[in-house]
Amino acid sequence: MNQSRFNPKEIGSRLSYSRREFLRDAAGLTLGSTILRSPLARAANVPSKKKVVVVTFGGGARDQETFFPEGQENIPNMMRDLLPRATFFTQVVNRGILGHYVATASLATGVYETINNFAALPPANPTVFEYYRKDLRRPSSDAWVVAPSNGFNRIGESNHRSYGEGTGARVILPKYLLKAAMSDRGADYEHLLRDNYENPYYTPELGNREFELQQLEMILKLSGSEFKAHAKTLSSPDELSLYIVRQLIRQVAPSFLWITMHDIDVAHAGAYSLYIEGIRRTDRLCAELWKLLESEPEYSGKTTLLILPDFGRDSDEDAGGNGFQHHRTGDAAARTTWLMAIGPGIREGVIYDRGVESVDLVPTLGAMFGFSPSFAQGKSIPELV
Repeated sequence: MNQSRFNPKEIGSRLSYSRREFLRDAAGLTLGSTILRSPLARAANVPSKKKVVVVTFGGGARDQETFFPEGQENIPNMMRDLLPRATFFTQVVNRGILGHYVATASLATGVYETINNFAALPPANPTVFEYYRKDLRRPSSDAWVVAPSNGFNRIGESNHRSYGEGTGARVILPKYLLKAAMSDRGADYEHLLRDNYENPYYTPELGNREFELQQLEMILKLSGSEFKAHAKTLSSPDELSLYIVRQLIRQVAPSFLWITMHDIDVAHAGAYSLYIEGIRRTDRLCAELWKLLESEPEYSGKTTLLILPDFGRDSDEDAGGNGFQHHRTGDAAARTTWLMAIGPGIREGVIYDRGVESVDLVPTLGAMFGFSPSFAQGKSIPELV
């Protein structure tokens, strides 16, 4: 398809239509109706002690390498195990800045943030974690973020005057933990400590070693030697993150957990094979996470899992970009993504191709949990609540 013939809205609609048709054929999903069940009927299927896990399918993956027929071999776990149990939205539009930190901050605030993507700054608007904790009076142990990029250390709470310090999520950066547990950098861990693919010159300063060791030993119940030994067996930062998530779930069992994946962003290195490897690994880790949630008594039968990319990547047809390697053009391929939801009260095997926006996530989470995100710009997605 020559995308230059169509305006961005038309291209987004065509991407949505293609995803819908390919997934209906390959996974046997049905087209969702706009007729919704009553709130009382939905509430009857949702457990009272609800838990929510959000995963950003981070780094940006295009349809050519995922949902199109030639790409579905790269996401076998999503196609086989997750999609048949999910509600899937084919057209999630990101109208903000296409940088990973600022885009994730926008997902977390429900506002298109304009902060510097490569600065250690908190979001300007209240985060979903602050709404959750303050409005519902939840303790700090009940909302966590696990992020593989050290630049995400300020994602847990904003600098908004009505919220801010002490009211948001606790953030775990597995690379901080690994660095703190090491006496020296060591060649065995180089592949886990690489922080940023988009800007190789951006290397945020690592945190306080004593604080990270306290997180490791007091919260996750892992000794430094045990953590290092297991880390040495892993192949990527996202695998390290899932290992931390597993410990966090078993030791703390938070009701609200946010995980940012980042392996796919190796595409910036320009190696297509590494980009594909990142997609396949992220697909596998999402399936492993769902199996973990189903197997843990604190989560089984009461957890909603939401998976969505922060944004996509450039199309091959746009002369201003570099195809899979970057997300700099802001074209429809980079802005039009998807959302998958699984859990109690969520319809199974259903596709919706109406447009929603990235900023709709926070109001949707508010409706799920019962808090009011008063500063968010998006709207709740009624098919999910």
